[in-house]
Amino acid sequence: MNQGKVETIVAIKMAMEAGMDLVEISPNVSPPVCKIMDYGKFKYSAQKKAAEARKKQKIVEIKEIKLRPMIDDHDYGVKMKAMQRFFEEGDKVKITLRYRGREMAHQEIGTRLLDKVKADVAEIAKVEQDARFEGRQVVMVLAPR
Repeated sequence: MNQGKVETIVAIKMAMEAGMDLVEISPNVSPPVCKIMDYGKFKYSAQKKAAEARKKQKIVEIKEIKLRPMIDDHDYGVKMKAMQRFFEEGDKVKITLRYRGREMAHQEIGTRLLDKVKADVAEIAKVEQDARFEGRQVVMVLAPR
């Protein structure tokens, strides 16, 4: 029940008489709002709320999909399906295109493949980090829209 403005000492006495604690609810307002309640129970419920909020939180993971420049159409389809599932789950996807041996001489094949991937996922994902070389491989990061 609302007591209105009460002196701090009076409020503490009221809480002691009720066998409870005087808990400051919002200290930044003038005058500060306090409640007479069981502090242990208050702390426990606040802890429960925080745990519930943490449980509902989604950690964004980076999933990796490895491709080769001469990938077959069916294999490409399987990788695209997996990529689509990752985006639906809200994860980012790191695409690693690996060159082996003489494939380095034909980098345009890999570039075309990455452009095809970008075009295929354009409506469900955006490029977060454009394709860049790291030694014998090209790395590109996509994020869900």
